[in-house]
Amino acid sequence: MSSIAELLASRSSLAAVSDTPGLDVELLLAHCLDKDRSYLKTWPEREVGEQQQQQFAVLLQRRQRGEPIAYLIGSRGFWTLDLRVNASTLIPRPETELLVELALEKLADTALARILDLGTGTGAIALAIASENNHWQVLACDVQAEAVALAQDNGQQNKIHNVEFLQSNWFAQIPVQQFDLIVSNPPYIDPADPHLAQGDVRFEPRSALVAAGKGLADIRHIIQQAQAYLEPGAWLLLEHGYDQGPAVRELLHTQGYSAVATRQDIAGMDRVSLAQYPATA
Repeated sequence: MSSIAELLASRSSLAAVSDTPGLDVELLLAHCLDKDRSYLKTWPEREVGEQQQQQFAVLLQRRQRGEPIAYLIGSRGFWTLDLRVNASTLIPRPETELLVELALEKLADTALARILDLGTGTGAIALAIASENNHWQVLACDVQAEAVALAQDNGQQNKIHNVEFLQSNWFAQIPVQQFDLIVSNPPYIDPADPHLAQGDVRFEPRSALVAAGKGLADIRHIIQQAQAYLEPGAWLLLEHGYDQGPAVRELLHTQGYSAVATRQDIAGMDRVSLAQYPATA
């Protein structure tokens, strides 16, 4: 049998597929041992059981083929939450936390807010916002039944009870009502984008990544339809690609929104555009 230290040395086998091979190996081995990563550093000489070692070897091979760590271990941290993930949804990413930050900023003085999260996936955005104020009521939808079930489970696992999840293709199954804020991380990648053949996105559902119209079709649809669901002066927040800020701002202006702006993510890239509706006088 091999020790923890010997298995961690296999990090070199991931150098070609990962920018963080050491972290990847630690996460995989900690998952197999059902321990946290600090255990690996505390007990490097401990031998790993044969069954756990075989499980680690299988996961390591899958990672070598490029499968995302989050899918291999079945979870990903987002905001202050630990979320289950599977291949029916996108993997939550740190840059998407900007949507949560902006939502909290816009709702800071709203005691009893009603929020809509479109295309919720794992439920990451909805649950992160709801976790910050249990007096806010969040409605979240996704077109995929598997994603809705996963998001519901994440809500239960994180003991967040002020979110309702339902299956809907954008607004299709949502009765017209008014929200204080609508937020969405919709598909926004151009189908011709070469990045779709690289990295983690090769394994993620294309339906959650790709949109027609050079990646803007779903964003355009949301901007148009959201007007019937926003309270006067309410905010619409949309994640988009690093090079789509000007196009999204133009769509918002054209539809009569005001206070249109784009904010940058942790890497300094355009990531979220936001606006109020209706336009102020």
